[in-house]
Amino acid sequence: MISYNPKSWWGLIFKFHRSDTFRRLLPNMLTIALFTLVVAYLNARILPGYFQTTSVVHSLLGFIISLLLVFRTNTAYERWWEGRRFWGQLVNTSRNLALKLNAYLPDTHPSRLSLSKTIAAFPWTLIDHLRDQPWSEQGPITHGPNAISSVLFNHIERLRCAGDLSSEHVRNLNNDLTALADICGGCERIKKTPIPYSYNLFIKKFIFAYIVAMPFLFVPAFGYWTALFSTFMFYVLGSLEILAEEVENPFGTDSNDLPMEDIAQTIERNLREILLRPQS
Repeated sequence: MISYNPKSWWGLIFKFHRSDTFRRLLPNMLTIALFTLVVAYLNARILPGYFQTTSVVHSLLGFIISLLLVFRTNTAYERWWEGRRFWGQLVNTSRNLALKLNAYLPDTHPSRLSLSKTIAAFPWTLIDHLRDQPWSEQGPITHGPNAISSVLFNHIERLRCAGDLSSEHVRNLNNDLTALADICGGCERIKKTPIPYSYNLFIKKFIFAYIVAMPFLFVPAFGYWTALFSTFMFYVLGSLEILAEEVENPFGTDSNDLPMEDIAQTIERNLREILLRPQS
């Protein structure tokens, strides 16, 4: 995820990066511009007066497509924000686990280090899982986050059997341990439930029809300048659709995806501070 200053207007307007929508849409924009110029040439040289200027129907179509894109953008952002909420919950759950274990276990208990490493491994394993990276560890469980949760449950149970943790302690820890699986399941639901294909395809076709119709309606009034208008309009509409596609799956490596690595590092740092530097 890109860090930026939202108050820097000029810096943001003239800033381009590797995944900027302008660069991704440039070939399509050139095609639209060339098509519009051809229509303008036909109207000026070959079929003068053949195309009639009317904007009523096109304005109505523009209103409809704006509603579709607003709904599309809001839906994608809701998915992004829900993913961010799950990762915020993961931070809180990890801290709660560490704080409780820090209070229950003696300062010199040898399990502090292993528990800290195991809890810290969960967000990194979840990142790999959400990005379809194979689970590298060998074992009966091929689902990485589930494997980490299983190790934690078994470790806590061994501490209970050894008398280092009481049954009351285990009950207090159980909700946080269970929350790890809930967070993983919520992230999987977002990742594996994309926007319906038919709806996504319909918006793209609607944008295409809207832009292709624009030269025939505006060339009689604006001539060759219509190429500039139609290309810019395609850039605006196409950018909104690309941005929606990018943020609807917030667990990837795109520039606007969630900063999961930064969050995982924060969790790891918090765990070391709590469990490996016990209070006297």
